[in-house]
Amino acid sequence: MSDRLEALRAVLTETSLDGLIIPRSDEYLGEYVPACAERLAWISGFTGSAGLAVALAGKAAVFSDGRYITQMDDQVDGALWERHHITEAPPRLWLEKNAPEKARIGYDPRIISRSALNALHTDAVIFVPTPFNPVDAVWTDRPGPPSAPARVHPLEFTGQSSEEKRHALGAQLLEKGWQAAIITDCTSVAWLLNIRGTDVPHTPVVLSFAILHSNAQVDLFVDDAKITPEVRNWLGDDVTILPPDQLEAALRALKGQKVAVDPSATPVWFSQTLDAAGATVVEAADPCALPRARKNAIEQQGARAAHLRDAVAICRFLHWLDTHAAGSTELELVERLQAFRAEAPEYRDDSFDTISGAGPNGAIIHYRVTPETSRLLGANTVYLVDSGAQYPDGTTDITRTIWTGPDEPSVEIREAFSRVLKGNLLLGRTRFPGGTTGSALDVVARYALWQGGLDFDHGTGHGVGSYLSVHEGPQRISKLPGTVPLEAGMILSNEPGYYQPGSFGIRLETLEMVRASDVGQDGRNFLEFETLTLAPFDRHLVDPAVMGPEALDLLDFYHATVLAEVGPLLSGETATWLAHACSPIKRK
Repeated sequence: MSDRLEALRAVLTETSLDGLIIPRSDEYLGEYVPACAERLAWISGFTGSAGLAVALAGKAAVFSDGRYITQMDDQVDGALWERHHITEAPPRLWLEKNAPEKARIGYDPRIISRSALNALHTDAVIFVPTPFNPVDAVWTDRPGPPSAPARVHPLEFTGQSSEEKRHALGAQLLEKGWQAAIITDCTSVAWLLNIRGTDVPHTPVVLSFAILHSNAQVDLFVDDAKITPEVRNWLGDDVTILPPDQLEAALRALKGQKVAVDPSATPVWFSQTLDAAGATVVEAADPCALPRARKNAIEQQGARAAHLRDAVAICRFLHWLDTHAAGSTELELVERLQAFRAEAPEYRDDSFDTISGAGPNGAIIHYRVTPETSRLLGANTVYLVDSGAQYPDGTTDITRTIWTGPDEPSVEIREAFSRVLKGNLLLGRTRFPGGTTGSALDVVARYALWQGGLDFDHGTGHGVGSYLSVHEGPQRISKLPGTVPLEAGMILSNEPGYYQPGSFGIRLETLEMVRASDVGQDGRNFLEFETLTLAPFDRHLVDPAVMGPEALDLLDFYHATVLAEVGPLLSGETATWLAHACSPIKRK
């Protein structure tokens, strides 16, 4: 890696730059990026899905959040790069301390949002947009861009036509006096136009940009080779397909118009180009984000069907894990789980790289198993498996933590597991008034952990798409303040955890769908969760005394539901195993 960093520094010197910002993102700012956009991984070795690097002439640093700190320490050469928690040691402060006064720090405006750039701002340095990406200039074996064709996503899964969506959003633009909105989030483009693709791992999108006009017409900027005759006919006459190299001209043609741009989801290049063209940039949320998050009745039913289908595969895997997995490697466990899912004809892909962590690897929050790190699953081990699948009718995400035995787990492990499980169950049964944000609910999942002096360094819940991204906004459940209220039809994860570095990790995740509740005095609007995920929790790790009567009742009720819904779809030994796994917990 040292030769790559030195080559980059040479380019910076040639272009009169004192440093460079290297975000982990592409032109679409999505979580998953194609191989040709993995610039942060190529230059530093860090492969996490969130992070940023700063390279100066004499120093360099990589930053990421709490999910990836352990992974970053393992992957990034400490002799070349300092490694920092991005909230505890922000890049802005690092620049103030380490960059020369008034240093010229370059950034590629096509791969960083205005919000992200503002978070870096400091008067100590001068930020300079670059006409090309300096990393690309030294990445001599950079892969080419993806070229797979787009696919039609039919009405039986979307529940609403693209025309209806475009007219509804166009009317909103008109009402606000805006003539257009820029859409750079590929999941929003896919949702708006009812198309899907395979351009990035695990998220079925087509890499593309769109301009939505207030008359409900759309300009779609995409490689024409990806648009088959079927997709072209599906999009209709109100969607104009243009090559990406015409995007700048199209933005300049918006001169004199009010154009909505999401400052956190759009590369700053768009605003800079619109400003230069004489358009009025209005900072506003992606207009697709909220309606995409509010799943309609067809999408809700699809989510239920997808989770029930997924539950069959998960329960078969957990039974196999209980009876045949001894001596398997973490990679072999990933392959076995994927094989169970792939038996369903509706299976399209995993929704993310399966996290398969035995013992200390389970303590790496977003651990990605490799041939070099794959551990054997031995006796008396805590095993964490976090996985999900993509089906045309829904996206799944589930985490279970298993004890391999044969001995009883320690008091410490059982207590930690039970506090995590208690938080999951209590959050899943919570009712709350309309207008409540996820940050107001976060403490419910953490309360039992906090009472034991424990906590976890990640959010409690993220939004989930409908055959789209497994990590979808704008809804979330987190300690961080939120402004987006939870609404009926939104799907979120519920995943408290606890991690003891070098020893074990515990995380328990179910997906919850927000629905109207029948409680609420004086006609007040209350909401609650419908739990979509159907798979048993490991009874070996439950400590009834820590759980308490209320949480034990919730666990028994959940297990009874799993058995009633999934049991009839299983047979033989697996059905017998599930009946035992879902049997009531004995009270002490």
